Amino acid sequence: MSKQAKARRLAPTEAMSKVRTLRTSARKLNLVAQSIRGLKVQRALNELEFSPKRIALDVRKALYSAISNAENNHSLDIDNLIVAEAFVGKNLVMKRFSARARGRSSRIEKPFSEITIVVRELGEAV
Repeated sequence: MSKQAKARRLAPTEAMSKVRTLRTSARKLNLVAQSIRGLKVQRALNELEFSPKRIALDVRKALYSAISNAENNHSLDIDNLIVAEAFVGKNLVMKRFSARARGRSSRIEKPFSEITIVVRELGEAV
């Protein structure tokens, strides 16, 4: 006897991708995530392509992954997709030290974060 499969958390018209270790702080990543929330996917890809933020390229890869998941795994039409959700979370923090004067040291924290992108297919009435 095997375990029951988990119920799918997303609606049948949604697909998701998650990137777990992005080498930036959650505050900086959230600025990029805010810029694409609620946009059509083609517009969101253009926003990320021409964004001056370094992390926008990694967010663009995550958005491409969500689009591919929608097309291949859930048979959704990619022309009708919008970025329904894009939320950010904290991840691990690398701790390093920096030598200071008089034999002291100070702590340097290098944070990681994660982003989850959910794309949704709009109906034909829109």
